[in-house]
Amino acid sequence: MKYHLETLAIHAGQDPEAMTGAVTVPIFQTSTYAQEGLGQPRLGYEYSRTNNPTRQAYEQCLAALEGARHGIAFASGMAATNNCMYLLQSGDEVLVSDDVYGGTFRFFTKVMSKFGVKAHFVNTSDLAEVEKNLTSKTKLVWVESPTNPLLKLTDVRAVCKLAKAKGALVIVDNTFMSPAFQRPLELGADMVMHSATKYLGGHSDLVGGILATNSDELNEVMRFHQNAVGAIPGPFDCWLALRGLKTLAVRMQAHAKNAQAIADYLEAHPAVRQVIYPGLASHPQHALARTQMHGFGGMISFEIKGGIEEAKTLVESTKLFLLAESLGGVESLIEVPATMTHASIPRERRLEMGIADGLIRLSVGIENSQDLIGDLEQALKKAVSKTLV
Repeated sequence: MKYHLETLAIHAGQDPEAMTGAVTVPIFQTSTYAQEGLGQPRLGYEYSRTNNPTRQAYEQCLAALEGARHGIAFASGMAATNNCMYLLQSGDEVLVSDDVYGGTFRFFTKVMSKFGVKAHFVNTSDLAEVEKNLTSKTKLVWVESPTNPLLKLTDVRAVCKLAKAKGALVIVDNTFMSPAFQRPLELGADMVMHSATKYLGGHSDLVGGILATNSDELNEVMRFHQNAVGAIPGPFDCWLALRGLKTLAVRMQAHAKNAQAIADYLEAHPAVRQVIYPGLASHPQHALARTQMHGFGGMISFEIKGGIEEAKTLVESTKLFLLAESLGGVESLIEVPATMTHASIPRERRLEMGIADGLIRLSVGIENSQDLIGDLEQALKKAVSKTLV
């Protein structure tokens, strides 16, 4: 029987524990396992870097949610990203969405460049641009959709078709949408990456990353390096992530409902210059969002009239929106990408990408939407002149 996502989130990989019947997967806080005889590990468990029952349950659950055969967990989203690079070798090239998370930009430009892997940052929303930059040296296309922080969408199905014609793999960072709202493997992607720190965990209390794929070959490579390099999550973090997945479906609906209400409010506000949210008809790729995604997510970016000083006043004046990096938790967060999450990108590059100094990013939580709108209203009054309010 094929189950829906809400059911899989609670049951996939989570049968009652065999010895006691515990309905919650236990935290197997152990480094090693007693063997029944020489070379006879019980159920294949030898050492927790290689495998752990709590981690295995988490991997199986996320794989089920993404419609994948395999899930491979890591200590952080960047550790998961790094593990994908073992598919490459010196001289290979990668196409990367130009408006990408600052840590991903830093990783490709400051780390992978030292190993002879060249990254080309292109607007993956522009299929002609993607096709023009795909060459025989391109081994991987790294897509964020929506991007961070400008929420640009990539037609994943079309990019996958272009990449496969050149023999390149496609990996999609699905952190912003989660499998509740987008499943890239169904659109042709070879692998999906999540920062589990964000929506998967959902409670701002863990750091983690995870990959999902239908390819047995990719799974074999990823698992070999998961063990050989060892950037694994501990059992407690896996347990926290697994607990978070149980409520993923209902949380994402609440995030999206609140975000839509706030985006509508901001778009009508006279002090706001621009609002970027896929659920708005004004978003240039709203039509694609409606066909490719199952919801519009909880992330909003916007500019207020003025600049960095007005943005600074606003983010320092909210009470419910906490001034903090990260995203995807049940609480609402606010930040200025230029000086926080994307500070690692040179200013000239940020401006070229469209990340203005005064751009503000919201991670909309699951509080009451009217309370959140009221919080933004009082902060906006402090941030801009009365003639604009």
